[in-house]
Amino acid sequence: MNAPATSSSAPRGPRPVRIAITTGEPAGVGPELTAAALAGASAHWPGAEFVVLGDETLMAQRAAASNVDWAAVLAGQHVSGEHIALAAPVKAGKLDAANGPYVLALLDRAIDGAMAHEFDAIVTAPLQKSTINDSGVPFTGHTEYLAERTKTPRVVMMLAGTGARPLRVALATTHLPLKDVSAALTIDGLIETLRIVDHDLRHHFGVAAPRILVTGLNPHAGENGYLGREEIDVISPALAKATAEGIDARGPYPADTLFQPRYLNEADCVLAMFHDQGLPVLKYATFGEGINVTLGLPIVRTSVDHGTALDLAGTGRADAGSLIAAIDTAVSMARHRRAI
Repeated sequence: MNAPATSSSAPRGPRPVRIAITTGEPAGVGPELTAAALAGASAHWPGAEFVVLGDETLMAQRAAASNVDWAAVLAGQHVSGEHIALAAPVKAGKLDAANGPYVLALLDRAIDGAMAHEFDAIVTAPLQKSTINDSGVPFTGHTEYLAERTKTPRVVMMLAGTGARPLRVALATTHLPLKDVSAALTIDGLIETLRIVDHDLRHHFGVAAPRILVTGLNPHAGENGYLGREEIDVISPALAKATAEGIDARGPYPADTLFQPRYLNEADCVLAMFHDQGLPVLKYATFGEGINVTLGLPIVRTSVDHGTALDLAGTGRADAGSLIAAIDTAVSMARHRRAI
């Protein structure tokens, strides 16, 4: 006769998804937004655990600015802190290049943990690129740094709103001077970008059959070559090859008329050719509630859609809505990824 099951042998539910949060530029709003977002973690994200990476004294101080008892947050079962010490004392709103390596240390710890499957996803609060560059480390942005550190040859930056049918905008190029965009667009590069967008929408966002609308580069999508040939020579051939692979990618559409309901209601994502072609529309529609997602990585990474807001740091007036949305998405993506 079998012995009755004991508590130690009773079946267990799935392991909670574990999310690392980097608190970003210490002079900015990242630390206080993190505290404000996680104050209700047990209610908002049952079945998820969060590890906050940052200086513990700084976190307590900035949490207090947002009327959050950080010690009480850490006393719960859903949030823990991992102390990484500041390189230099910090004052809210005052940048110090000495803390550039500290910001990268937070990011490195999160990436290493995610690559080792210690974390199921990472969420990044905003950092200040100038602080890192002024510290002597060349730095273009989160997206490029994540690609380099994970040895990913191509990643795609996508910003998205929230809701039942969110507006999503991915970018064919990211942080490039406008004069360099045309040369950076290639048929093979665009095909690979479309593959990444299609794959990640299916596997990380649960979109069964993604529909991707693609902008042109030039005004009026080139006006049949009169305003530029990139649409004829690069974008259209890439779309034809992607379609042959089974990717539902349509275009190229003039960017000035694409962002309207009669097109967007039929789309799961828009692929824009450069940063300031697609993101102003997205941020106008969703600012404060939008998120940034890096597609194509071997790990899940989400972030806010705004910067360090130095003028609001330490005041308690910064809105945590975008960070909460980024955490929502990271938890959802981690669960989708685990279910595959």
